[in-house]
Formats: sequence, structure tokens, C-alpha cells
Amino acid sequence: MKQAKYSLMVMSGKGGVGKTTVAVNIAAALARSLRVGLLDADLHGPNAPKMLGVEGATMSAEDGKLLPVVTPQNLHVVSIAFGLPDGDAPVIWRGPLKMKAIQQFVDEVAWAELDLLVVDLPPGTGDEALSVVQVLGDVDAALIVTTPQEVALLDARKAVRFARQVGVKKTAIVENMSVLSCPHCGREIELFGRGGGEHMAGQVGARFLGRLPILPDVVKQGDAGTPPVLAGDPAAVQWAKLAEGVWEFLTAPTEASSPGVGAEFAD
Repeated sequence: MKQAKYSLMVMSGKGGVGKTTVAVNIAAALARSLRVGLLDADLHGPNAPKMLGVEGATMSAEDGKLLPVVTPQNLHVVSIAFGLPDGDAPVIWRGPLKMKAIQQFVDEVAWAELDLLVVDLPPGTGDEALSVVQVLGDVDAALIVTTPQEVALLDARKAVRFARQVGVKKTAIVENMSVLSCPHCGREIELFGRGGGEHMAGQVGARFLGRLPILPDVVKQGDAGTPPVLAGDPAAVQWAKLAEGVWEFLTAPTEASSPGVGAEFAD
């Protein structure tokens, strides 16, 4: 996709780790100063429009091309959700149809000239992930989202290996749901453990970009269509730091993507 200077695949080995939340907030944060597009390639669970407050929007056409939905933050979004009859309609497709849809999302959409294209992928390393790599042809980086416990890390390692085997230039890790602060006493509770993402990054030679805590407000804001990074509360600072770290990682020379420690967002 020649219209984008950089491309970032946001992946996870398994579901339920907050991958779409991470993708949406990175894209929304960077869209405040850059030209950013978000391709929702999670065809069976296209949740990005809801989290961005554009659920129910439709894509129009101009000169034979589909036009992305533009959010109030000037983020250009393409999702299968914009073409479904309602929010409960399932997408019951086999592999060839998925490949065709992703091809159309890239070739038949009038994307603007972008600084960054963020691709939100479904969990795993199946049809959608492989199709995105084949259609884009040259992906700059993969950001793998994981929670700290070993059962999530097992699958996250597979996502790292997938990215490297298909020629993605850089890989990075972010540890989500790292710690919960008790609302009553303030004590930190490690529901899923802590530090597993950083340890894994060192093992596999990926860049570690930091930890994100469990914050009940993040859930409420996502359901309300307001990305936490734009909400103006303390959580916004943490998400903004992650977005800045992702952009620095993307734009740094390739040799700078060696293993390292990112910011501690849970403080």
C-alpha cells in the first residue's frame, strides 16, 4: 500500500487480551498529529467502529472507490462492520472470501496519503493475518499484545514467529492487563501475574514497549465509543506514552529494534 509511509499490524496469539483496544488507542492518539488510517481486518469480530464511536456508519463511494469513515479525530477507518445490516449479523466466510475482502479494503478504498496504516487483526496467525501481509506486500512492524500469564504468552510467541517468517521487519511486545489497583485500599493486585511480556520479549528478541494496567474506566470508555487516550483522564497519559513509543519504534532505524525495555505505564 504505497499511500502509507509506515504500516503496523496489531496482533495477538489469543483472544481477550485487549488487542483491539490497543490498536484503536494507538491510532486515535497518533491521528492527532499524523495522517492515520485504521484497517479493521477482524472480519468476524469487527469492534473497532464501536470503540471509536462510529458504530452504524456506512462507507460511501466516489469515482468507483469506497471512502473510509472519518472519525471526529480525523482517523480514517475501514471495517466490514460498515457493510453489515446490523451489529448482531455474523460474517460466515471461508478463507477465499476473507482474502477477497481484505484485497478490496486495500485496493478498492480511496485511502488518503497516510503517515501510518494500523491494521487490527483477529487473534492467531490464520487467513486474515496472512492475507494482510500478502496484500500489503511490505509490513514495517508487528505489535503483539499479550497478558502476563503463560497461557497467553504461549500463543504470543507464535505471533512473533509468524511475523518474522512472513518478512515483517520489526516485532514488538506490549503487556496489557498487567496490574489492577484496588479502588478501596490502593494495593496492586496482579490478576494475571506481571512481567511475563517483558520476559518473553527478551527471550524472542523483540522490543518491549511497556505495560498497561487494568482500568475499569477503559472498559466503560470503549463501550461508550470514546477511546481512553482521548478521554482526558489519567489513563489518557498512559495510552499516549504507548502511542509515542510505538511511533518511535516504527521510525527508528532497523538496528534500533533490538530487545529493550519500554516505559512502565502501570505507575
